[in-house]
Amino acid sequence: MRKSSGFTLLEVVLVLAIGVAIYALLLGVPLRGASSADLKAAARTLASGLRQAQTTAMATRRDAMLTLDLETRQFTLPGDKTPRKLPGDVDLKLYTAESEVTSEHTGAIRFYPDGSSTGGRITVSSGKRQYLVDVDWLTGKVRIED
Repeated sequence: MRKSSGFTLLEVVLVLAIGVAIYALLLGVPLRGASSADLKAAARTLASGLRQAQTTAMATRRDAMLTLDLETRQFTLPGDKTPRKLPGDVDLKLYTAESEVTSEHTGAIRFYPDGSSTGGRITVSSGKRQYLVDVDWLTGKVRIED
């Protein structure tokens, strides 16, 4: 009987199956967490809240702020008693003026009657994906960056 020097079909299928399993595990890790749509929706919700705070400050001629609780993923607006909840699977970071930090997990971005603000940035992320919600201190303009 002659001995062949190749691989059997079973051996090739087994190696391919192991490779697919490893690839699926490695690829699946970054996909856990918020979907792209949820992430973008959270960034838009925060941007809308910041714009609303700016409008309130200008209309009432009094300071107004968006207060963000990083731990509970909620934010409140002036005159609104019910906090607005963001998805639980997004990570938030707040960069704001030191005077607006009230605790380790809570801070605010303040708007003044002339439309300007303390400025700041809220980073909305999940895994490697993130959106930056920036507030310009001079103009109070709110924008979302990828």
